[in-house]
Amino acid sequence: MKPLSKNIIFALVAVLLISAIFSGYTLNSNKPEEIGMTALVEEIQAQNVQKIEIEGSEVTVTLKDGREQTTRKESSVSLSEELISYGVTADQLKAAQITIQDRSTRSYILGVILPSLLPLFLLIFIFWFMLRQMQGANNKAMSFGMSNAREIKDTKQKVTFADVAGDKEAKVELEEVVEFLKNPKKFSDLGAKLPKGVLLMGRPGTGKTLLARAVAGEAGVPFYHLSGSEFVEMFVGVGASRVRDLFARAKKSAPCIVFIDEIDAVGRQRGAGLGGSHDEREQTLNQILVEMDGFDPNIGVIVIAATNRPDVLDPALLRPGRFDRRVVLDLPDINDREEILKIHAKNKPLAPDVNIRRIAERTPGFSGADLMNLLNESAIRAARRNDNKITQEDAMDSIEKVLLGPERKSYVMNKEEKNVTAYHEAGHALVAHFLPNCDPIHKVSIISRGMAGGYTLKLPSEDKRLHKRAEFIDDMAMMLGGFVCEKEIFGDVTTGASDDLRKCTGLARELVTRYGMSETLGPRVFGDSQEMVFLGREIHEARNYSEKTAEAIDLEVEKLVNGAMQTARDIIRKEKLSLDKIAKKLLEEETIEKEAFEALLKQ
Repeated sequence: MKPLSKNIIFALVAVLLISAIFSGYTLNSNKPEEIGMTALVEEIQAQNVQKIEIEGSEVTVTLKDGREQTTRKESSVSLSEELISYGVTADQLKAAQITIQDRSTRSYILGVILPSLLPLFLLIFIFWFMLRQMQGANNKAMSFGMSNAREIKDTKQKVTFADVAGDKEAKVELEEVVEFLKNPKKFSDLGAKLPKGVLLMGRPGTGKTLLARAVAGEAGVPFYHLSGSEFVEMFVGVGASRVRDLFARAKKSAPCIVFIDEIDAVGRQRGAGLGGSHDEREQTLNQILVEMDGFDPNIGVIVIAATNRPDVLDPALLRPGRFDRRVVLDLPDINDREEILKIHAKNKPLAPDVNIRRIAERTPGFSGADLMNLLNESAIRAARRNDNKITQEDAMDSIEKVLLGPERKSYVMNKEEKNVTAYHEAGHALVAHFLPNCDPIHKVSIISRGMAGGYTLKLPSEDKRLHKRAEFIDDMAMMLGGFVCEKEIFGDVTTGASDDLRKCTGLARELVTRYGMSETLGPRVFGDSQEMVFLGREIHEARNYSEKTAEAIDLEVEKLVNGAMQTARDIIRKEKLSLDKIAKKLLEEETIEKEAFEALLKQ
């Protein structure tokens, strides 16, 4: 109803505008005065006429004072004969300067035909415009079930494996897919079938979309990109229709790649319980399964899907014959981070003091997207300083900005809060320094960033895949260092330790229930960690243990937390002088870097 009302309003406004334009012709106050033949004779005899112009039967009279008058003559008689009959002499006619103008076709069209046809043309244009709008709405309704996949063919923005750093094992797996697309006969001659689907699994920001585009770029084939959520609409059957249209387009463009990002939006397990049996989503999934089973494996259409939640996907999607390959993308190690930083730094001017390797060392746990954001923030910081190059200081500051958020310069702590924060962060740093299994301290600061009033930055000296129980125990003591320090120095605690307590308690519970590192309860896993669709974890968590065991878990968690607190307390009491030195230095300079921190403790 809204488009129709809009068109009606547009038509009314147009008609009013046309009426206003043409009413101007009739309301023109400067048009010549109409007179009779007798008045013209009087003007000629009084010698007030400068010239007379005749065009057909219309007579235009220009007086010597500049005024214009019009009259009409008989069409069968000339003006001179008519004026002589009224008593005008030949000398008077000669003084009037009578000229006769032929009426041209152009002037006739402009003066008579065009003013009458122009409103008609405008009305025809208005109705044509309204009809076109209605046809556009109908076409949109007819294309509602068509796929919205975007086909990428731009060779200028071509992505290859050279643009993707790290993920060596993933690239090896995908290079085989490129070979399948480039030379399918080589494999079909040996009886090998092309893989129908490749599932890219990894954390957000690890480069799943980039790798899919790199496969298409290496193979030189069309690349259809869309998200899993684009299939699902409020109308049942639309998603399945879009799947059919997508695969029909892909078969026409074969060989090609169809990339479905976030496939878990439509590929979740069917019949998973409350909220998990959405008819539209299930019909869409069923159609994807049918299409992947239906097309010829050697036709050259490969479906690449990406997800960071492979645990919720339907088993039918993962069986052989559909997603034959599963490629896991992990977070990059230090060497991969260095290569990724070099790629993102290609179009950025770096100062001579920038050490890419050192930046890679300070960014464990960063994904490729995090590293790209890091260099982007560095460039923004350099631009704000009106510098034409990115310095090492820009990069280091941006690491903390990505981790914790921007500096809150407007947040000014009073003297007491600043003193408490200094001792709190000094407690973290001191406990971490004296525990053998804690990572080295790289920076301690009481400058507010994000939600943190201060922070202690500790980073591993090398990338780790496996963690020992002793590391977790020491980390818990380090987390409680600030809380214990506040209690020992000031005799009271503040809300600043709330996040530390939450993390410490969560880690202790994971040691007991997930990692089987409890000495009392032994190597067991307690609780089902699977997540049901659309339900919160606390609501549906399956407790596969008794109330007595739950009480034992609570006692074991309490034992671990209390043990970590006692460890932190012993170190703080023993190294009280070092604690005072660190806190004093923080109050003076607000930030202590790794070298200064180690030198301070050696004194």
